[in-house]
Amino acid sequence: MHKQWWKESVVYQIYPRSFKDSNGDGIGDIKGITEKLDYLKELGIDVIWLSPVYQSPNDDNGYDISNYQSIMDEFGTMGDWENLLAEIHKRDMKLIMDLVVNHSSDEHAWFIESRKSKDNPYRDYYIWRPGKDGKEPNNWESTFSGSAWEYDEVTDEYFLHLFSRKQPDLNWENEKLRDEVYSMMKWWLDKGIDGFRMDVINLISKDPELPDAPNPEGRPYVGGGQYYVNGPRIHEYLQEMNQEVLSQYDILTVGEMPGASVEDAKLYTDPERHEVNMIFTFEHMDLDSGPKGKWDLRPFNLLALKENITKWQTGLHGVGWNSLYLNNHDQPRMVSRFGNDKEYRLESAKMLATFLHLLQGTPYVYQGEEIGMTNVRFESIDQYKDIETLNMYREKVIEGNESHEKVMESIYTKGRDNARTPMQWDASEHAGFTTGTPWLEVNPNFKEINAELAVQDENSIFHYYRKLIALRKENPIMVYGEYQLIDEENDKVYSYLRKYEDQTLLVITNFTGQEIAYGIQSEDLKRGNLLIGNYQDAPVTFTGSVTLRPYEALVYKF
Repeated sequence: MHKQWWKESVVYQIYPRSFKDSNGDGIGDIKGITEKLDYLKELGIDVIWLSPVYQSPNDDNGYDISNYQSIMDEFGTMGDWENLLAEIHKRDMKLIMDLVVNHSSDEHAWFIESRKSKDNPYRDYYIWRPGKDGKEPNNWESTFSGSAWEYDEVTDEYFLHLFSRKQPDLNWENEKLRDEVYSMMKWWLDKGIDGFRMDVINLISKDPELPDAPNPEGRPYVGGGQYYVNGPRIHEYLQEMNQEVLSQYDILTVGEMPGASVEDAKLYTDPERHEVNMIFTFEHMDLDSGPKGKWDLRPFNLLALKENITKWQTGLHGVGWNSLYLNNHDQPRMVSRFGNDKEYRLESAKMLATFLHLLQGTPYVYQGEEIGMTNVRFESIDQYKDIETLNMYREKVIEGNESHEKVMESIYTKGRDNARTPMQWDASEHAGFTTGTPWLEVNPNFKEINAELAVQDENSIFHYYRKLIALRKENPIMVYGEYQLIDEENDKVYSYLRKYEDQTLLVITNFTGQEIAYGIQSEDLKRGNLLIGNYQDAPVTFTGSVTLRPYEALVYKF
């Protein structure tokens, strides 16, 4: 197992708009992040991943970039950002930035030029096609619903946008475009950043024929993902990017890759292939979705999670590397989704953290996860801000006559604003996030759930995370040990082993609110000593059986 700093790190994701507002305009900013670096240092964080802070009209909260080399006015100045980087490095932490190069904003200078005429030098920086039979060039559907094509009357052609119509897709077939992207990446790396999280990077290669997607139901628009997810030239592009840019720096690279299988991930993350260090898989995030996608709710199933996690843990072992996460800026809060955010919020948040941080891979903590922040239930659709949520509501309720109550239940469970409510710093107005009016309302439970209370309480979720992160630094087995699932058929308890050199760790996690008598008959697991447990009076030795309390997590070292 080749040792690397990024394998041994714990990453903390900051969603800047919602983290900390320093000037009272209701929007989190760069100076606000700088103010809170000591809090992250105390937690034990090694790497901060900063969601986009680039110049943007904010159609999709900064993932629509109009200038890759300047900072969004709402977030501050380039000077503020340079100071943030210096302060992060001063505390011996690292910074990775979001790289969003599947698409730009339609307000980017490249696109403004591109739409002027068919022979403009920037025309082929984007994907333009004439209509077909008076309709769009093909039947692909945007991720944010509706057609993936937008008609532009200036040149009487359509441009492709897999996301919002204000996010035209870049044309990676164009070598000049690729060179521009690589020089921009070098510009940031030369400023001293420590890597990139690459937004939907496995969508950058499209089938050049852009064929219609099979459509047995005769719907106006359908996915089309088979023509651009892990597309025909994706490995060529990533290897070129690695050769031109990434290999010249000692950095962390993680590709967000919807639709990537374990077999795909092996190709992307095998160091011999020179692409990226690790990827974000979506498979475990789709286990509670029905056949109609994320809004089609299906109950959480522990056996499905076991099967999926085990497939990734064993599949990448010794070949590539896993990223570990249970929530982020696009996913609901993990304690609400996989735990119990009412009676057992503390216990289940700690259990989930134990489960995740003991797996093999690099753990990602999303802001607020370390204090057990929960999903929010706003009463009115008007209180929501997320484009994906609002488009879906319009399509289903206003245009499709589906029940408001049913659709709101889907939003309460899966909406992206669950993760984007402002960080809860203290019990003062707006949870100490801002002195102004927050851009998105604060979760009303901030008086009970906030960082100030958590830091003061040694039994808090915050201090449990601190302990987990510290243990990872002291025990190489937590990073490099091989994973082995045990008790595969148990639908209430998830147990696994980690093995490294002559050590074994036994991880036992109760995913229910019930008390469970639990035993493991194994010659190898005769007597283990407690490494960490999420109840204060956890049994200090394990000799084969234990009574698990609701959401109890136990880790024993043999």
